[in-house]
Amino acid sequence: MAAQQILVIDEGTTSTRAMLFGVDGKLHGSQQEELQQYYPSAGLVEHDATEIWDKTLRCCQKMIEQAGGAEKIAAIGITNQRETIVAWDKRNGEPLCKAIVWQDRRTAKMCDELKAKGLESMVQAKTGLLLDPYFSGSKIGWMLKNWPEVGAAGDNLAFGTIESYLIFRLTGGTHITDASNASRTMLMALDENDWDDELLRLFDVPRKTLPDIVDCAGDLGKTSPALFGAPIAICGSAGDQQAATIGQACLDVGQTKATFGTGAFILTNSGETAPRSENRLLSTVLYQWNGKRTYALEGSVFVAGSLMQWLRDEVRLISYAGESEELARSVDDNGGVYLVPALSGLGAPHWKADATAAISGLSFSTTKAHIVRAALEAMAYQCHDLKTAFSADGTDWQSLRIDGGMVANDWMVQDLADILDIPVERPEFFETTALGAAMLAAVGSGIYESLGDASVMITGLETYHPDITASGRNLRIEGWNKAMQTVLQD
Repeated sequence: MAAQQILVIDEGTTSTRAMLFGVDGKLHGSQQEELQQYYPSAGLVEHDATEIWDKTLRCCQKMIEQAGGAEKIAAIGITNQRETIVAWDKRNGEPLCKAIVWQDRRTAKMCDELKAKGLESMVQAKTGLLLDPYFSGSKIGWMLKNWPEVGAAGDNLAFGTIESYLIFRLTGGTHITDASNASRTMLMALDENDWDDELLRLFDVPRKTLPDIVDCAGDLGKTSPALFGAPIAICGSAGDQQAATIGQACLDVGQTKATFGTGAFILTNSGETAPRSENRLLSTVLYQWNGKRTYALEGSVFVAGSLMQWLRDEVRLISYAGESEELARSVDDNGGVYLVPALSGLGAPHWKADATAAISGLSFSTTKAHIVRAALEAMAYQCHDLKTAFSADGTDWQSLRIDGGMVANDWMVQDLADILDIPVERPEFFETTALGAAMLAAVGSGIYESLGDASVMITGLETYHPDITASGRNLRIEGWNKAMQTVLQD
């Protein structure tokens, strides 16, 4: 009997998972391990790439054992936290230093200096991205200048985003990256198939250290037999937000999804033509298959689920994530309180790397519930800012499909529908990022002929409709705009 299970590696910012899917999209098992975050000082965020590899490998081994062995796995699909960069030794795959995480802001000064030289328009025209520490290119340049062990590796030095690093370790030396992840490095032009010489010079990145750019589905390599007892084909790879867009079946032009994970990321399928934003949104590769690209317009919010984690772990306003919904429901409104969650700067459409978070409207009548409710409301307000920018770029959302850990919060989902004034659709199965990677692997291994065919793996949707007066909505948005202006002017 042919192997009929797909193993998905879902390597996120706070945890890594291996998940086992049937070709019908049903989840057969999941193994997850938490990842440690390192914060050397304000604005710096790092990961231990050895920890990522060890825990990912352990999760995979457990799922393969559950499946009945490597011969029961038809293909592996990989999805990953994007922009996080790893430097390793090509001889053994061992990391040379800590990985610099997408949230890290250490290259803000470098990016500001390049902006001051008038280079942002060139970068945006080539890559669809804005000069910001978020992206990988400046991180690589910083590593080479500041960590001697990286430069000392010489011809043995390899750079890559997380999926590239994992594929290298899984295969025993294949150095590739898929086009969706490559489009987030700021080193690849959207309409080219290779790294761009002008961009490489801008960040002082040697071409020989970078992986080859490949499709998101197809024959991407085979795992080393020693890892799982027999080789398994790797047939799918995409950045987490692109994978979630596929897993939400946003396969037609104009379809839009929002993922509420550590951050919040909204992508609209733009078809075969790369979109050009006039409102500080991003153009990105949604996926590449058979050398042909489909693009997306993207808005990136840096703080979403991580705000709930901060409320729980650092300021102790909640003791578990679900308590935020209980507290939000316990008060009639926000009591005039607004929380702008710029804990790691502001992303789209503001792009203010040095912005800091603020809570406004406090009084003696303010309770813990008002502050927590204001934190949840910030999700809808940030999305409304993006909806306004998307609309100005000619992409007006008709509905929004949502996923990610935060969407288990029914109150927040209804608040999104209320503030955005459109239907919000939530899938029965929230883990659409992993499902998208499974769909890519299913297509890449030949189980399905297209992503459209693979969409049979997706289950139904639950729809939330707006339930607020126009005046109530406008009053709340007006309060948010005032709070945001204070943060932007600081």
